[in-house]
Amino acid sequence: MATLTPRLALALSLPPLLWAGNAVVGRIAIQSISPLWLNVLRWGIALALLLPLGWRAFGTARRRAQLAARWPHLALLSLTGVGAYNALQYLALQTSTPLNVTLIAASSPVWMLAIGALVHGERPRRAQLLGAVLSLAGVAVVLGRGELQALRRVQFVPGDLLMLCGIVSWCIYSWLLAKPPASMRAPDRPDWHWAEFLAIQVGLGLVWATAFAGLGAAWAPSTHGLHHVTWTPGLMAAVAYVGVLPSLVAYRLWGLGVAQAGPTVAAFFANLTPLFAALLGAAMLGEWPQPFHALAFGLIVAGIVVSARR
Repeated sequence: MATLTPRLALALSLPPLLWAGNAVVGRIAIQSISPLWLNVLRWGIALALLLPLGWRAFGTARRRAQLAARWPHLALLSLTGVGAYNALQYLALQTSTPLNVTLIAASSPVWMLAIGALVHGERPRRAQLLGAVLSLAGVAVVLGRGELQALRRVQFVPGDLLMLCGIVSWCIYSWLLAKPPASMRAPDRPDWHWAEFLAIQVGLGLVWATAFAGLGAAWAPSTHGLHHVTWTPGLMAAVAYVGVLPSLVAYRLWGLGVAQAGPTVAAFFANLTPLFAALLGAAMLGEWPQPFHALAFGLIVAGIVVSARR
């Protein structure tokens, strides 16, 4: 695990901000388009922008042979990180709020520690457990809006369960990045640069996303088809946003952060997402942050600092 420098902290903090915007913008966009097709368009845009930099990953017979030899790992990586996670998030936003969705996502340190212990035999340190408690306490402050009694009145909906499945998928993806098989580690790993590796994930993820959207359209054509979409400037701007910033920029920074800090420490930075979602949502509604937001922010940052200590 690398030392948590200001540059590394910034690289891990920007993805939660962009993903919070994805939740808020996504909640607005799915009023006009199916969540599953929004996911397809998101990754279609991302792949189109990546191909000028990453096309060489598919461009020669030798490169295609490298992909074919590693397809099980790459297929699972693209399913958990691109196809399933984002589809589940947009589906969750149909019945849940952006704040609830990002709050549930903030439970990722717990699942990250559990997967690390059960699958990889990595026992969590006391500092990591304490950091998880502090971060979840910050989440609880936001959920209860600074009032302990309010937590008893919180009601969860089907979208919350979908998001829980999504965040478990995301934790699996993060561990796949941090603990790849031997064929994806030096000296056997192909010499893909970051754009080529991300283009592979997005390209395969787009196959998964399109398959899910097709199944959704066959199951419920009236709600998951594209024929009823009205393309307004606002919807086009929303699709452009989710296709560029929370996709390309956030994924690139997250990959760098996970590689340097490790998935467990990175998961604590993901806990900043609900705070950013609360601030963005409040700004759009004209409601400014309250003192409890500062308390929650302090607890979550404390969790990051404690967990990152050696």
